[in-house]
Amino acid sequence: MDAELDAYLTRRAAVLAKIRQMLITCLRLQGHPEDIDPDTALFGTGLGLDSLDAVEIVVALEMEFEVDLLDPVMRRLSLRSVNGLVDLVLAAEESAGART
Repeated sequence: MDAELDAYLTRRAAVLAKIRQMLITCLRLQGHPEDIDPDTALFGTGLGLDSLDAVEIVVALEMEFEVDLLDPVMRRLSLRSVNGLVDLVLAAEESAGART
């Protein structure tokens, strides 16, 4: 595996672990972070979250990862699943790195 891909996969796994822990903590979910499937929907039949939970997730993302969800379309897409949150954080980090 090339070094760039390996670094990306390592970073993705680290962000996924932090997001799982963030969800457990800020939403007071039962269970262990590793029990949350990355493809799980956040709303509806997935984790069954509601609009208040969405606000808590947005605030936690801003505090933990310094990610702003100002664009309503991006917010809606990112809040669909755990992987959507991971993608959002990684994209924000990449964008911030490109600006420096």
